[in-house]
Amino acid sequence: MSDFNNKNIGTELIEELNDSYNDKLIKISRVAKVVKGGRRFSFSALVAVGDKNGKIGIGFGKANEVADAIVKASNDAKKNINKINLTKKRTIPHEIIGEFKSSKVIMMPAAPGTGVIAGGAVRSIMEVLGVTDILAKVMGSKNQMNVTKATINALLSLKDIKEVAKRRGKKITDLF
Repeated sequence: MSDFNNKNIGTELIEELNDSYNDKLIKISRVAKVVKGGRRFSFSALVAVGDKNGKIGIGFGKANEVADAIVKASNDAKKNINKINLTKKRTIPHEIIGEFKSSKVIMMPAAPGTGVIAGGAVRSIMEVLGVTDILAKVMGSKNQMNVTKATINALLSLKDIKEVAKRRGKKITDLF
């Protein structure tokens, strides 16, 4: 029997793709809905998924069980994977400020050996992204959902030095 007739090949590829990503739970919340008979509890989860090599996705899921909420959030994150420009030294190329609603995240590149100096949601994102040296500060609202989105907005707006030089029509050495 040839491999083309085997229906498990597609699922094997999906499982292989899922194994290459690391999941990090950022936040889990118990949500109560008040109904006629009392309270109904459900759970919501915020998850970051990355390959520790510059790819990251954020997902949010809700379900009646904790495990189901985490699985839904993880699948949502895998659908929203983005490539981030990192340097060879595993840090960001330049200083950046990310904003979402009233949350503001300030991120600065750090020298090798500094480590990830960031709190909460930003630290989780940097771990799954593969950043080893960075300085970050959260200003304004500390809501983890908004901080996560502000961090992703900042990371997506990072510019690569080659792109900037090409757009300006100059050499990389001319920019410095």
